[in-house]
Amino acid sequence: MNEFDSPILSVRHLNKQFGNGCESCRTQNPEQMLKNYCPVCGTVYACKDVSFDVYPGEVLGIVGESGSGKSTLMKCLYFDQEVTSGVAYIHTYKDGKKNLFEESGQYKRYIRNHLMGKVYQNPILGLKMDFSSIGNIAEKLISAGERHVGTMEARGIELLDHVCIPIHRSKEAPKNFSGGMQQRVQIAKALSNKPPLLLLDEVTTGLDLSVQASVLDLIKNLQRELEISIVLVSHDLGVIRMLADRTLVMLEGRVIEQGLTDQILEDPQHQYTQQLVHSLL
Repeated sequence: MNEFDSPILSVRHLNKQFGNGCESCRTQNPEQMLKNYCPVCGTVYACKDVSFDVYPGEVLGIVGESGSGKSTLMKCLYFDQEVTSGVAYIHTYKDGKKNLFEESGQYKRYIRNHLMGKVYQNPILGLKMDFSSIGNIAEKLISAGERHVGTMEARGIELLDHVCIPIHRSKEAPKNFSGGMQQRVQIAKALSNKPPLLLLDEVTTGLDLSVQASVLDLIKNLQRELEISIVLVSHDLGVIRMLADRTLVMLEGRVIEQGLTDQILEDPQHQYTQQLVHSLL
């Protein structure tokens, strides 16, 4: 089997709930639920039985309205939150046979620092705003075991140049930058250890349209150049259309439709997806 035939990331039956649940909602009877919220006990079923694969060099888009579970899914994948149940495998980690969610904190840190990068919607979550830009990149490299100052500085300058941050501003703190530039520094930091998988969570939300376009162009070019796999979350089908090879549509914690992005856009099957596509036209 060609390595490109096997997924780099496989996720099966991922569930994430906030609250213990009760007799009323454990049956998941739609008549007793308000979407994915139980009015009896207050439990929120943020992700329900989510399964998908990501292949080498692929961009997988995940689209859905606020509260659909897409950002919770990303937090689970990057271990920012514990899953309630489910399994995930990276094929380059322990021969793809170890459930990432059951690993110890030490191994999860290894996976975050070597095999994944994440760019958050809010740069404050992904950057230390008082550190220099190059210092933020060095922090990620140090976490992965790098100790040579010259190597870290060279890598930092290379990456900042790659994401179009002027070199003379490399020692400036991100708090002085615009939102678009902060996202560029986040992208540079996330790519610093050459991870095979990049997680992008609503990276253009809140940015001006012209800035959005430049950030999306940057992501598109980097993905092609580095042949990196990306999981891209957005509520904006226009962003998904521009970047994603395949797309999952989420609603109320579930994947309600998935397929090639062109297929989803041209012939949506689910009523919600049809409404999404219609709003884009």
